[in-house]
Amino acid sequence: MAYHIYLTDDDRFLLDLYSVKFKNAGHDIHSFNGGEELLAQLRKGEKSPDAILLDIIMPGIDGFETLETIRKENLATSAKIIILSNQGQDSDIERAKALNVDGYIIKASAVPSEVLTETVRILEEKKDS
Repeated sequence: MAYHIYLTDDDRFLLDLYSVKFKNAGHDIHSFNGGEELLAQLRKGEKSPDAILLDIIMPGIDGFETLETIRKENLATSAKIIILSNQGQDSDIERAKALNVDGYIIKASAVPSEVLTETVRILEEKKDS
């Protein structure tokens, strides 16, 4: 099944790398350079993505602020939200859990194919629940 995925990261190289990996697997992916761009798209109220992959450390609005805004404004309520970050400290993981993320992937520990596999696994769980 093809999924509609939003990827948010300030690293253009990683955005391109993950975008190619997901597109080659048949998924529809839209990339955003930061939280402001993602929130602007979500506020348009168009078709909600199936998943949002969100970096934590970004200039402007960081990933946690973006996630808090998504929750507060009830944006993309049906989307699975997955943190995709190099921040792997317990405090970051606990904060993400408190914000009800559906997954947490540490970029430095996962090659793009593993990110794709884990994202699809999380999305497939959604269908079964």
